[in-house]
Amino acid sequence: MKRSEFDHVIRAAADIVDDELIVIGSQAVLAEHPDAPQDLLRSSEVDLYPKGDPSRAIEIDGAMGDGSRFHETYAYYGHGVGPETFIAPAGWEERLVRVELKPHQRRKPPAVAWCLSTLDLLLAKLAAGRPHDFEFVRAAVGGGLASIDELRLGVDLMPAGVRDRVRHNLELIQGRND
Repeated sequence: MKRSEFDHVIRAAADIVDDELIVIGSQAVLAEHPDAPQDLLRSSEVDLYPKGDPSRAIEIDGAMGDGSRFHETYAYYGHGVGPETFIAPAGWEERLVRVELKPHQRRKPPAVAWCLSTLDLLLAKLAAGRPHDFEFVRAAVGGGLASIDELRLGVDLMPAGVRDRVRHNLELIQGRND
């Protein structure tokens, strides 16, 4: 996904729910790194939910989710999710990266997305621990977007119940990057 496609999804989703958005999936990396390495931009979806009422994510999914007309037209889409779908380090809300986009129509307010910071995103990926999450973290570290040392420091901010798993997964990643 290119940054222009990400912006399109954000504007469309903001129009649907008339709210600011929280972006938690891999494409949140585009907030801090609009020219992120191509290996990080393979996803065709933006995982997001309305900031004011996360339950309205279903409206985003229905209007522009997987298999929707939006998806069929543009080959990318907005995936309405909820805050319960990811595990992030303590304080992640204070580190969100704000993206403000001019609206398509003059009289509308700007579209605003609050995206996970790169480090918080990578720690959440390590907590999820799926093969594609490992690939994403490896590519981010290999591309210089974060270091193993920065991630190691972040492990202690993760919820106690997942720290050992995140630490173990980080060791697996580190073994591949040494």
